[in-house]
Amino acid sequence: MSLVTNAPTVALAPTPDIAAAPDGWRGLVADWSSDREAFRVSWGKAMMWIFLLSDTFVFSCFLTGYMAVRGATTVPWPNPSEVFALHVAGADVPLLLIALMTFVLITSSGTMAMAVNFAYRRDRVNAVTLMVLTGALGELFVGMQAFEWTKLILEEGVRPWGNPMGAAQFGSAFFMITGFHGLHVTIGVIYLFTVAFKLWRGDYEKSGNYQIVEIAGLYWHFVDLVWVFIFALFYLW
Repeated sequence: MSLVTNAPTVALAPTPDIAAAPDGWRGLVADWSSDREAFRVSWGKAMMWIFLLSDTFVFSCFLTGYMAVRGATTVPWPNPSEVFALHVAGADVPLLLIALMTFVLITSSGTMAMAVNFAYRRDRVNAVTLMVLTGALGELFVGMQAFEWTKLILEEGVRPWGNPMGAAQFGSAFFMITGFHGLHVTIGVIYLFTVAFKLWRGDYEKSGNYQIVEIAGLYWHFVDLVWVFIFALFYLW
C-alpha cells in the first residue's frame, strides 16, 4: 500500500548573493562618496572631531609632561613674568607680548564665528572678508611668536638643551609646546585662506553646502582653546 499525501509543496527562498548586496566595501565607498551622514553628522565634521580628539591627547601629553618635569626639577624654574617681559618706556612690563598674543587669538575666534554665520546665510562677501581677517590675525600671532623666540634665543640665550636663568628643562619645554602650537596656527592660516579662496570663487555656491566653513571654524577654535591652556600653565604658573 502506498501513501499519497496531498500536502502543498513549500518553496524555499533562494539564498541571497552576498556579493551582490550593497553592503561591505562597496557600500562603505558609496556612503562615503555620497557624504552620507552618520548620527546626523556629516563625514567631514565627524572626521574633524576625530582629528581634534586625537590632537587633544597629544597636547595633553605635552602639558602633563611639562607639569611633571617642572614639579620634579630641583633647580629653580625661571620666573615667566621676568623672562617674557618687554622693555617699554624705560620699564619692564611683564607678559605684555603674551597678553597681546592672547588677545589676537581670542579676537580671531570671534571673527571666525561671524564668518560661519555669514556663510550659512550665503553672504559670501562678508564670510570671505571675515575668514581673511581671521587668517591675518593668525599670521600676526605667528609673527609675534617668532619675535618672542628671537628675543629668547639671541638676547636671553635660551636653548632647547639649557638656559642661563635656571632649570635646563625650561628651554626644551618652551620650544616644544609653543612650537607645536605655532605649527598648528600656521596650518590653520593656510587652511582658512584656501577655504576663503574657494568660497570667493563660488565652489560651494554650486553645491549649496557651506559646512566646510564651519569645519574650518572647529579647527580654529580648537587652536585658540589650546592656547588658553598653554597661557595658563606655562606663562601664569
